[in-house]
Amino acid sequence: MRFDLTDLRLFLNILETGNITAAASRSHLSLASASARVRAMEGSLNSALLERNRRGVTPTPAGKALGRHARLILQQVERLQDELADYAQGFKGQIRLLCNTSTLSEHLPEVLADFLVSHPHIDIDLQEHPSLRILHALRHGSADIGIVTDAVDASDLQTLPFRADPLALLIPAGHPLEQHDSLRFSQTLDHEFVALAATSALGIYLEEQALHAGKRLRIRVRAEGVDGVLRMVAHGAGLGIVPQAAVDRWQGTHGFRAVRLADDWADRQLRLCAVDFAALPGYVRELVEVLAAPR
Repeated sequence: MRFDLTDLRLFLNILETGNITAAASRSHLSLASASARVRAMEGSLNSALLERNRRGVTPTPAGKALGRHARLILQQVERLQDELADYAQGFKGQIRLLCNTSTLSEHLPEVLADFLVSHPHIDIDLQEHPSLRILHALRHGSADIGIVTDAVDASDLQTLPFRADPLALLIPAGHPLEQHDSLRFSQTLDHEFVALAATSALGIYLEEQALHAGKRLRIRVRAEGVDGVLRMVAHGAGLGIVPQAAVDRWQGTHGFRAVRLADDWADRQLRLCAVDFAALPGYVRELVEVLAAPR
């Protein structure tokens, strides 16, 4: 049985994406090369690792076992890199960090940039996901650390405070709701919204909250990013909901009022999560310390 690190990283990418084509792209391999590596792994084990279907691939029991061991092996390699960083010419560590929309757009860019400048041998794989998906990834070992809202149950993981992250309702000038200083989300659902992209973690969350209230979000247009929502609401396209931090940094024309959402779920606190902070490689723990520092 001969597997190299590229094989193991490729196989983990296949498990995470459920698709060999997407995993090949993430692994910087051609589809033909990735397929050949999978066939070689299965031939070496004399056992199928993946079940193919129309929607992609799923791991067999042998594939699940390989995935568990591959994660452990790659974690050990990264710890080796950390301990021998002074001697590891060109060998770079990678931190897998998952977060929600507002964390990605409002709270991380400058912090991560400063960390990367001071740690030239470290890369960060930063991805946006809803909080529940982040918890799932942490529990299954496909991420090192995550940042989630306190609306989800992370009691089986270790957590640290990160930031307060309340949501604000944007009301354009002349709108029927303009005179309100505070509203519940349910009071807005008969009006049209400028929404975030369908793949946005916050966009998904708000549509779920509307369904919990017994209605669908009336989406007039989707904006690609928080700034897009702010700009469209400022020009009167509809209501919007964004992190208060985005309103605070907004430099554009204020053709809207930002008011408090009275729902408990909108008064969010963000938390930093991991399965076991102490078991993380040293360079990941350094990032945790930076993120958890008071601001």
